[in-house]
Amino acid sequence: MPGFETVVYEKRGSVARISLNRPGSLNAYNMQMRDDFSEALTAVRCDDEVKALIISGLGRAFCAGADLTEFGTSPSQAVARRVRWQRDVWGQLNSLPVPVIAAVHGYCIGSGVEIMLLCDIRLAARDTAFAMPESHLGMIPAAGGSQTLPRHCGTSAALDLLLTGRRIETEEALGLGLITRIVPAQELQAAAEALANELAEYPPMAMANIKQAIRGGLDLGLADGLTLELRLAQLSYQG
Repeated sequence: MPGFETVVYEKRGSVARISLNRPGSLNAYNMQMRDDFSEALTAVRCDDEVKALIISGLGRAFCAGADLTEFGTSPSQAVARRVRWQRDVWGQLNSLPVPVIAAVHGYCIGSGVEIMLLCDIRLAARDTAFAMPESHLGMIPAAGGSQTLPRHCGTSAALDLLLTGRRIETEEALGLGLITRIVPAQELQAAAEALANELAEYPPMAMANIKQAIRGGLDLGLADGLTLELRLAQLSYQG
């Protein structure tokens, strides 16, 4: 696969990795990264050999948010939002059938939090700082944060984080459900690789069906959710 300008795509055996690669701007998410990230996610979806994906950031941060020199200078917030959604990167990430592991460190701000929350398992180095500061700029999240955040930490905590834009550290993020595990910084990448390799050994249909049952069932009543689970369980047995 040809190289990208703003992400690094690697594959080792059945595990793929997408590393955000704008270290000079703390991996701020810009339009080129949007396009590169989208193409890398397409490569993951189209490669039957890939059984798990790691998303990480190079340099001192996972992602310090949207690059306001691009998205913040649009004529209006509506235009900025439309520019960001010209490729449905978030839909691509959310719909991947393989397990997706986020390995975050340094700064995980704004769009970084939104990317992380679309991943299935979220490992964070102990030094990571998290925030959703859009309210300070007179904006609201534009990549799903107002929807994914309450689904992970509940309405009250989501309102607290989104209205105040306050910064939190890893222990609080773990308690709120934003991250899954805290890992020593020097062990973060090895821990993500070990977990991805473990998940890649499990039956792919089971992994995909578990993801679909949970993500699809969140918006259903209990009876319909149980019906979805039964249908997916039958597919797993047949597979």
